[in-house]
Amino acid sequence: MPVINSYALWNNKGGVGKSTITFHLAVRYAELNPDKKVMVIDLCPQANSSMMLLGGGEIGEDKVIKLCSESVPKSVVGYISTTITNGRGATPPAWDEYAVNVGKVNEALPNNLFLLCGDGNLEPMAPAINETASAKALTPNAQPWKWTQEIFKRFISSLSNREDDWMVFVDTNPSFSIYTQMAISGVSRLIIPINADNSSKTAVTALVALLHGTEPPHPIYGSWTYAAMAKNQGIAIPKIHILIGNRLAQFEGPARAYGAISEATASNLYDIFIAHPEYFVLKTPVPTNKADFISKYSFPLRDFNTAGVVCAHIGSKLSSMKQGYYNVYSAHVKVNNNKILECIEAIDNIIKVL
Repeated sequence: MPVINSYALWNNKGGVGKSTITFHLAVRYAELNPDKKVMVIDLCPQANSSMMLLGGGEIGEDKVIKLCSESVPKSVVGYISTTITNGRGATPPAWDEYAVNVGKVNEALPNNLFLLCGDGNLEPMAPAINETASAKALTPNAQPWKWTQEIFKRFISSLSNREDDWMVFVDTNPSFSIYTQMAISGVSRLIIPINADNSSKTAVTALVALLHGTEPPHPIYGSWTYAAMAKNQGIAIPKIHILIGNRLAQFEGPARAYGAISEATASNLYDIFIAHPEYFVLKTPVPTNKADFISKYSFPLRDFNTAGVVCAHIGSKLSSMKQGYYNVYSAHVKVNNNKILECIEAIDNIIKVL
């Protein structure tokens, strides 16, 4: 059966909620689609989405440490290490020897949800991955850089060998390190979380340049960029699917916050869309003006800072949350029922377009 779609949640700007959004999209998609399987690949060394999925807080942290401490870690580091050790031409490692069924570890979450766990050793491992990617090609067709970049593309492709439909979400680090590039090279689509601030405008423009290069290319390092090497070696760049406006309602309320997305990023993105529509997943009908572009490509998360963050901290489904007070480390946080419902509605609106 096919992989329905694969999405990396990435912005080369920190603090936009990539991990929390990954958690909620994966959990809610699994909940609403019990006949399908959902895979989360956590390629951020902080492993925050893994901690949330495995129980949240200190419980989730302990379970991540346990998985990463096995003789062959059940994590992204374990999978990458085995793949590199086996070498090019070997059959990719079996995904189910490294991924865990989240519902069997955290009973609060669906049984059709799986996780290739994040691992703090991903960062110190990065030089070894870079060395593998930059190895001298022994034959013209070897392409070690491409082979390394596509480790997770092959992982995702291997899911289709089973009798299930799969949806894949990949959490990322804000840096553009080798493991972030591997996440991008592995998926077909990008979801870009943004904040309602001026830095998001700059970050999104820089993101497009990292993926597709600049004109003209830099005279010194232009041929060494990810964009140039991906083009030369035939790696497909994922298309921008949607932007998610996170942490917006804390400023001026959801209605005006939605407008803040437009002010901060829409002009730049719409100009890029007009010049390069091939960078985006095209919507039908194709947007013909900025307002239409915003309505099709921008989705706000209303009041996500309270209900969404607390729910992720306790590793539970939004639909299971009740109004009341929750302990979030040293804080005692109240979550109102109307905020829970607003958060569910916002997530569901995104799920509908995946």
